[in-house]
Amino acid sequence: MGLLKRRWTALVCAVGLCAGLTLPAAAAGTYVDVPGGAWYADEVSQVTEKGYMTGVDPTHFVPLANVTRATVVTVLWRMAGSPAPTASSGFSDVAADAWYTQAVDWAKEKKIASGDGKGAFHPDQQITREEMAVLLARYDAYQGIDMAEGALNLFSDANQISSWAKEGVQHAVGMGWLEGTDGKLNPDGLASRAQLAAILVRMDTPAMG
Repeated sequence: MGLLKRRWTALVCAVGLCAGLTLPAAAAGTYVDVPGGAWYADEVSQVTEKGYMTGVDPTHFVPLANVTRATVVTVLWRMAGSPAPTASSGFSDVAADAWYTQAVDWAKEKKIASGDGKGAFHPDQQITREEMAVLLARYDAYQGIDMAEGALNLFSDANQISSWAKEGVQHAVGMGWLEGTDGKLNPDGLASRAQLAAILVRMDTPAMG
């Protein structure tokens, strides 16, 4: 049963649900599933060294797995220095002892996460690119950064961006965090751990100029 339990834990972590668990720190370049020539190799190394993201175990990062709402909120909380929240979020689906509870409480308090408007946060839900952009933009607003106005008309699927996400996506594009592929932003596409790592590095890199 011990082996079966460990395999199940690894499977759960692979979809981004264990981002807040304390795992042995991995040194840069030790993930066997992050080839040195991969486009995300340097980014994964950087977010690991800074403690923003961890592997699912000491040797696996699972870069192509999709991330959840809880994972994104947790890494933003870590980027902010893991501040202690002053009150509970009150979300009906966020247990008091979940690995992401403090991060969600903080994000609700700082108006970064608002939930679904019906009292739930949906922490285990895989996040889309436009949903992630909104959380990232709100994080910048919390930091006192003015919203950027990226040129969405450069992308052929700009009309597929939800109205509530437009400002967030504009900011993410304007800041250079979200980049299109073949002229498309794919706002409804799911975000991977590798993509999140790359965005975090871009967020953490001072603008040149």
